[in-house]
Amino acid sequence: MINLSVIVPVYNVESYIRPCFESLFKQGLDDGDFEVIIVNDGTPDRSMEMIADIVGQHNNITVINQKNQGLSVARNNGIAAAKGEYILMPDSDDILIEYSLKPLLERALESKVDLLVADFIAMNDQEIGAKQHLALRQPEPVFVEKTGRQLFLEDLNPYHCYVWRTLYRREFLISQNLSFYPGIRYQDVPFTHECYFKAQRCIRTNISLNVYRKWPGSATNAYKIENAKDFIIAIGLTWKLRNIDGFSSDMLYKLEEDVYVSFRLLIYNILGFCKQKSEREGLMDYLNIHAPDLNFTHSFLQRLITMMIKRMPHTFINLYYKYAQIAFRKSP
Repeated sequence: MINLSVIVPVYNVESYIRPCFESLFKQGLDDGDFEVIIVNDGTPDRSMEMIADIVGQHNNITVINQKNQGLSVARNNGIAAAKGEYILMPDSDDILIEYSLKPLLERALESKVDLLVADFIAMNDQEIGAKQHLALRQPEPVFVEKTGRQLFLEDLNPYHCYVWRTLYRREFLISQNLSFYPGIRYQDVPFTHECYFKAQRCIRTNISLNVYRKWPGSATNAYKIENAKDFIIAIGLTWKLRNIDGFSSDMLYKLEEDVYVSFRLLIYNILGFCKQKSEREGLMDYLNIHAPDLNFTHSFLQRLITMMIKRMPHTFINLYYKYAQIAFRKSP
């Protein structure tokens, strides 16, 4: 068995993919120590051409070509083909910080933890371009071993359910039947929560592994109706995790609060981009179909919101829309 499988789905990233792949081979790892699995998700642009020479220079790269099925299926197919003891799943528009991966992989292999969760740095294109290279200064390394449930309670930020910051033990993913829900964006949210719930031994480190590229065309920024529908499905899937056996009361409370955070973000985005009343109302109907069990109870406001989205969803979203318009006009 090799030490690591790096799975990189590729779709419409011709302007960003080359720096990503160049960074994979600036980690101080020998090619024999790891494999790179490229999942070409039917990309219609020149992404694969942009890295053709890199693929030809390394015999540890495998290319899986498939028709476009989305990021979830691409990652699932990559995991199925992987042979490494650990799996890393970077996005193809992000960059690994030089020589950041080797110490993280060494610690994971030594400890045999289910998850090793690193930090990351967010930059836009201009900030990345200002760096001649990405050998960024790292803090003094700290590795803290935790259970998955401790990691969930103490470290999981519902806004940062990014799979690319984590090394996953492949046998853990297989034994726990962990996979990405197909066909939606925001699949990271339910996947990350479930991984944390089911992991036994984990490590949290302050070492930054990735530079997360903030750009307007990314899946998280190009918001539209289909994004909202996908986010609703992700919210429903995350809420269903309450049915996992062995939840403590504090874990259940945290999960419900995380879902409420996602719900508020959904409403914020609906108010921001849905100018048509019919669109707003349609999304509230979609929420009640795909996340029918939502029941926020931790405050009077949460209980009121739950009642309204169940009994009068159209009134709720349209009143909220009018309130947001008034508040925006009054803001300086």
